[in-house]
Amino acid sequence: MNSIYQATALPLASNPFARGYDHLHIERLLMITYEDDYPPCFRPVHASQAHLPDNALHLFACQFNDDFALISEGQSISDDLDERCQSTGLVRQVIYAVMGEMLNERHHLGDLYSLEEAQAMVHRLSFETGRYSRAWEISTAHLPEEAMLYLEGWVSHSAPRRTGLLFELFTLHDCSGIGCKLIGTPWTDENLLNIEGNRYSSLRQEQLDAGTPEALVNVLYLAALADVRLLIFDPDAAVLDGLAIFDE
Repeated sequence: MNSIYQATALPLASNPFARGYDHLHIERLLMITYEDDYPPCFRPVHASQAHLPDNALHLFACQFNDDFALISEGQSISDDLDERCQSTGLVRQVIYAVMGEMLNERHHLGDLYSLEEAQAMVHRLSFETGRYSRAWEISTAHLPEEAMLYLEGWVSHSAPRRTGLLFELFTLHDCSGIGCKLIGTPWTDENLLNIEGNRYSSLRQEQLDAGTPEALVNVLYLAALADVRLLIFDPDAAVLDGLAIFDE
């Protein structure tokens, strides 16, 4: 069987298994106008004024630098902070920016105009159970014949099995699919160092040394990197766009 395109164990720019965002949080920002010909800028409130409510920020004069802003109207500012903020402007709007991460990349998801609206958006996106999109069913077309024989040999007990590879295979009796339980996800260096004491490169080499076909290792890596816990290979399932396909 030949691959239509080569799968790789390196992180893809767009991992087809990636769904949802991690580390969702809210940042309160001030939209500041300061020069007639300049677009507005956005700055967080300095920690010394973080206690101020929105109505003590909106439409108040401020001073700012590249890192933060301070309300100058009606507020006491230390000489040290005053020297660090050389620009002045007016707060036109208080913004609640919703931020998140996907595969360790920071993303700006949207701006809301009240804390309650931002909290509601985070709640809708976060799924508090932590199990959103962690089970996938994909076509066996994503594996070459060698990998399929490996899966079938494992679940039929006709081939030797290894433990400690951070995945476990099982058969589905009512269909022709084979399931895989991924352990210790996500398979990032940081997480694997915490639970295994080794980086992903060591785990990958252990899997290959144990006879796991490289194409299967690549698919499991992409799934585990996206924190997938259950992966089912089924000949009747749909193909996953962006994932390598093998044909006769």
